Amino acid sequence: MDAPATRTTCPYCGVGCGVLVARNADGTVTVRGDTEHPANFGRLCSKGSALGETVGFEDRLLAPQINGRRANWNEALDLVAATFSRTIAEHGPDSVAFYVSGQLLNEDYYVANKLMKGFIGSANIDTNSRLCMASSVAGHRRAFGADTVPGTYEDLELGDLVVLVGSNLAWCHPVLYQRIAAAKQKRPQMRIVLIDPRRTMTADIADIHLAVRPDGDVALFTGLLAWLADHDALDRAFIAAHTNGFDDAVAVAKALSLDEIADQTGVPADELRAFYTLFAHTEKAVTVYSQGVNQSSAGTDKVNAIINCHLATGRIGKPGTGPFSVTGQPNAMGGREVGGLANMLAAHMEIENPEHRDRVQRFWGAPRIASQAGLKAVEMFRAVAGGRVKAIWIMGTNPVVSMPEVGLVEAALKTCPFVVVSDVVSETDTLRLAHIKLPAAAWGEKDGTVTNSERRVSRQRPFLPSPGEARPDWEIVCDVAQRMGFGKAFSYASAAEIFAEHAALSAFENEGTRDFDIGAYAGLDIAQFEKLAPFQWPSPSGQARQRSRFFADGQFFTADSKARFVATLPKPETRTSDAYPLVLNTGRVRDHWHTMTRTGRSPRLSQHLAEPFAEIHPRDARRLGICDADIACLSIGAGSVLVRAFITPTQARGSVFVPMHWNGQFASAARINCVVPSTTDAVSGQPAFKHVPVQLSRFDAALYGFAVLREKPAASDADYWALAKCRDGWRVEFAFASAARDWRAFAAELFGCSIDADILLYQDATTGQKRFAFFADDRLAGALFLGAEPVRVSRDWAVDQLRADFAQPRSRLAIIAGRPGAGGTDRGATVCSCFSVGINQITAAIAEGCASVEAVGQATQAGTNCGSCRAEIKKILNASCRGAGVNSLGGEPQPASVLPSAAAAI
Repeated sequence: MDAPATRTTCPYCGVGCGVLVARNADGTVTVRGDTEHPANFGRLCSKGSALGETVGFEDRLLAPQINGRRANWNEALDLVAATFSRTIAEHGPDSVAFYVSGQLLNEDYYVANKLMKGFIGSANIDTNSRLCMASSVAGHRRAFGADTVPGTYEDLELGDLVVLVGSNLAWCHPVLYQRIAAAKQKRPQMRIVLIDPRRTMTADIADIHLAVRPDGDVALFTGLLAWLADHDALDRAFIAAHTNGFDDAVAVAKALSLDEIADQTGVPADELRAFYTLFAHTEKAVTVYSQGVNQSSAGTDKVNAIINCHLATGRIGKPGTGPFSVTGQPNAMGGREVGGLANMLAAHMEIENPEHRDRVQRFWGAPRIASQAGLKAVEMFRAVAGGRVKAIWIMGTNPVVSMPEVGLVEAALKTCPFVVVSDVVSETDTLRLAHIKLPAAAWGEKDGTVTNSERRVSRQRPFLPSPGEARPDWEIVCDVAQRMGFGKAFSYASAAEIFAEHAALSAFENEGTRDFDIGAYAGLDIAQFEKLAPFQWPSPSGQARQRSRFFADGQFFTADSKARFVATLPKPETRTSDAYPLVLNTGRVRDHWHTMTRTGRSPRLSQHLAEPFAEIHPRDARRLGICDADIACLSIGAGSVLVRAFITPTQARGSVFVPMHWNGQFASAARINCVVPSTTDAVSGQPAFKHVPVQLSRFDAALYGFAVLREKPAASDADYWALAKCRDGWRVEFAFASAARDWRAFAAELFGCSIDADILLYQDATTGQKRFAFFADDRLAGALFLGAEPVRVSRDWAVDQLRADFAQPRSRLAIIAGRPGAGGTDRGATVCSCFSVGINQITAAIAEGCASVEAVGQATQAGTNCGSCRAEIKKILNASCRGAGVNSLGGEPQPASVLPSAAAAI
């Protein structure tokens, strides 16, 4: 009998969707959206919908390891505690560091921060949220006096104008995109402006797309402030009563003319006027921003330039208004609340404030408290490289892929005397450098809380037993703390006990002076914790439910309770050069997450985009001699990557976009942060991932290849390879600099077969094509397709052949032909991951009369679950109306002659 559903929270982006998970009698897991959760009301994106495919126990780290050998927990934890203690005794508390993660729960974060700042006595704990949210934190603190997100998700639906800045919401926060799209459908007069260098899928619902130049946001919003002042669109009463610094900010803003703003942003003056006029005349305006704002050397100024415009118009704290930062990770907000950043204390208290330090130290009963900010992420790994940090503990993150300048990070960890890594999976680029590997519990096994982008705390509840010897992160940290001599302060019996202490600290000597207060939950016991429903802070003790928005009363958390305008002026941008003529922008794709340690396990999520790629404008591609589906090389200095070329007019000229996800387990040379330098925002310390001058060239491949195979292949010596899990097996893309090789032997080794196995072989000396199909027990063991050009075989059709019956020898000829035989079907490149609907099925439905996204959905199911592919379906519809082809990435229509290579190879 199937178990009852467990109510928990999705572990992906900062939307914090509620999910219902049921364990089925056959061991599988079914996931659906929780209709009662106020973040998503039952909606899920493709990643959330596929969560059940990522909870298997294969590839898990199952036991502690010391220098590659299996160890028991006592031995491993004794060594961690002893080495950290000895290092601190010999070199001081700043010689050790923790690098933690937005994948941790609040309770994990809380004890790690408590141990480092209150008992070790250093602030050398930072989080990978530094890479995505630090500029928002800094901007909030400069303007509001605290890291306070003013609004709620409801504001995105109530606003008459929603401005999306540096945010591909359709792919990166799909449920929020769906909420906005549904609101616009109900209220067509609602206006949406997208400000982004790329024409992303989010543009599908935008009335205006401002293709701002990379890092042009400060100029754009500084210009908006000046426009508001010049056109009598200010709330002067609010400014006078509740703010400081307005005159200085406006004086700086007016130093730039509209033409200068147009020149610096790349947005024509008439488009700027249209946007500025719309903002000035729309009282209910909300500005949503994400990594395009934060991940910049001017990220904090971008945040304050946006906030300035809302303060100037009094559009803050009211329904349908305000600046709204959406977080990247599931618990980036929670990490900020517990003090997971190196420059903050717990409960939003300030490390530079002696009263706050004294308060936290007294509450914890700590022997010492960190007296100054610690090393931020980039600084931390530089300190490891320089030998100042001699022992580091990395928890639940993969910095050898996700940090900028990953070559330096990798080299630093290789030379560090003591590296501890707690993780879920058995292999990551970072884990292989660890002296001590500690098996952590995964989503589905962990028990605790997370906080989403609208300040809503939700429970993550376990529904699976932890495999092997895996343990919750908070338990691991507490066991080390006890071995270091801090037992009394870390003798928690449950996650509920930690959460209650976290809540009590938020209320300790608060009296309404600090924004973060969840004191109402300080007395929570285990039974109450188990039943805890999602709630939004502030939620102080002994009071009726308070406001869901901040600042409606004009009271801020500065010394004089007034908000601060921050004068912002565009800084000189990072210049391209003859050597590095293009600007690299990195980011996410629809169906993958961070460094793919979770999503890479799902066949469904690899259907849409199965290999790393670079989006290149057609004119740039022609100039560089790069064709669609070639292999492109991006380089800067000593760093370089190889990725598939995807040519699309949605990419701005002079720029190139590459996803951040691919790691050493899934591609030969696609860690894009090899070419991203460690340039950071001077205020926040956040790295700039969105504006990197690079060189782009064509990799001169002598031979391309594609393979499907039943078993996971061993590492390949191909110059380019990209691996993806698929239904019933694996798929691999190849490119080789030389065609000189025994390809039959290569194929046999790839498939794990004898060279004399049951094989079908085709070679064409004229075209250079070679095709091999190995069979075992009337099933396809593997097929390899090679050619001088990118292989034009339908990937999804080839994957389907792994489950086919080939008892009839004649049926095997279709494999060598690379296409269905008589009566066979080819779905084409996947558009809808939820239901595995391909482009050929969608175009067939359109040909049969489906004239809308809804009609296509009724005919094929595409777009009827998470809705993330609806924008792509709409583009296919538009292209069909014009008689053109579309590529498999859902970009703008391209000539039909491009379709075979683009659809087949990507």
